[in-house]
Amino acid sequence: MTTHWLRDRGWRHLVALLAIAFSLIPIVFIVSSAFNPLGTLSSTSLFPTNGFSLDNFAKLFSDTDFGLWYRNTLMIAGIAGFVSILLSSLAAYAFSRFRFAGRRVSLLSLLLIQMFPQFLAIVAIFLIFTEVSDYWPAVGFNTPGGLILVYLGGALGVNTWLMKGFFDTVPKELDESAVMDGATHAQIYFRIILPLVTPIIAITSLLTVIGMVNEFIMASVFLTDSSEKTLAVGLAGMVAANTREAQYGMFCVGTLLTAIPTVGTFLLLQRYIVHGLTGGAVKG
Repeated sequence: MTTHWLRDRGWRHLVALLAIAFSLIPIVFIVSSAFNPLGTLSSTSLFPTNGFSLDNFAKLFSDTDFGLWYRNTLMIAGIAGFVSILLSSLAAYAFSRFRFAGRRVSLLSLLLIQMFPQFLAIVAIFLIFTEVSDYWPAVGFNTPGGLILVYLGGALGVNTWLMKGFFDTVPKELDESAVMDGATHAQIYFRIILPLVTPIIAITSLLTVIGMVNEFIMASVFLTDSSEKTLAVGLAGMVAANTREAQYGMFCVGTLLTAIPTVGTFLLLQRYIVHGLTGGAVKG
């Protein structure tokens, strides 16, 4: 019986355990480095040999502007992510429900534009915001508002295509019934359509937040003052020298704390995703 179980199912458990162990090695290494009191790359090992210490946590907040970086990241990702999802969902609703001149060309244009990385336009954006900084400093360089505007410039992209495909699965008879009852397009969108497309809203929100928290290229160009940097820019600057004696312990602490917003967003939206998928399965 045991041999039969090992031949049919046991090897699957073994492969799963090996995959879990392989994926956990980087996490264990980062945690070990975060609690390593020496905090250098040369003294780091998979399992700590110098004991555990919270010195890296204390130094991160006392020797750097990590608290300000954290605040800036949450503010920029929160505001830009919310507005981006709102604009994308409104555009997806319009493309899905309305028929107008230029609709197909607009959809194809959005798809083609997304094929080119955003940093290809960094020179043009830099020149534009050089002028903007002179006339309106509040949304120029070294301001969260300026970086938010840059992120919102690409709001109508992949998210619009993902949402539009999901919106197409919602029966149009619901719209027609609501129109017969005297509902406006805004009421149809917010009260009828939006609750039905919660899963795609949750997924795109998660992807958007992760992307903005990890974004580095545009943020590094716009934010040069230490107090205005985001987590990605600030932490990258800590190990920019790339020496064996750089404070990788503090860097690992920062990466662990940086994962909190991403994990928190996933846990917050997980039940909406699961509820939407199971609800659709029951209806089918």
